[in-house]
Amino acid sequence: MDSASSLPSNENKVYNLAFGLAVFTIVYNLAEGIIATWVGYNDETIALFGFGVDSFIEMISGIGIVVMILRIKSHPHSPRGGFEVTALKITGYSFYILVGGLTLSAIATAWLGIKPDTTYWGVVISMVSIVVMLFLIYGKIYTGKKLHSDAIIADANCTKVCIYMSCVLLASSAIYYMTGFAYADALGTLGLAWFSYEEGKECFEKAENKECAHGHKH
Repeated sequence: MDSASSLPSNENKVYNLAFGLAVFTIVYNLAEGIIATWVGYNDETIALFGFGVDSFIEMISGIGIVVMILRIKSHPHSPRGGFEVTALKITGYSFYILVGGLTLSAIATAWLGIKPDTTYWGVVISMVSIVVMLFLIYGKIYTGKKLHSDAIIADANCTKVCIYMSCVLLASSAIYYMTGFAYADALGTLGLAWFSYEEGKECFEKAENKECAHGHKH
């Protein structure tokens, strides 16, 4: 099957679903990024602000995923395209920059004793994010298995990291909100920095790994 027009009707529907999930991921991350950075800045919670910046970086990755799905749909056996590799590398570098920013911010916040005004919205946003990411993981694994696409399944596995980051934000926000523990926000920020590093490293591995360059196999 070399083109979308030659795909069976059922398979084409699954590809359309995969494409829809990818577009939804981009739109959701844009909305989450705007809200989280704005609220995080106003409430002086660096964990929530960093979480929002991460959402913007996920958008870059999401755009690469959309292009990947379109390529796989049209040419199932084609190698990873130059645009996808570039998107992965840009995302990887962005995550590494975020790691540095989050780490320095966490250290400075702890050293200066800066406390958030409130972490209530961190609790709310992280809980919403967990629910949405679980929905996306289920959808991506479903479409990936239906299409025998290692690339789409790999993208679903990446979404798991987003859940881990949401859990870190939820834990740090809830601890501070309930106890007022001074270092909760800083510790949560360091947790986000660690997972950002892991995401960045995985982006470069995907860009360089030839085995991951084939999005569809039988």
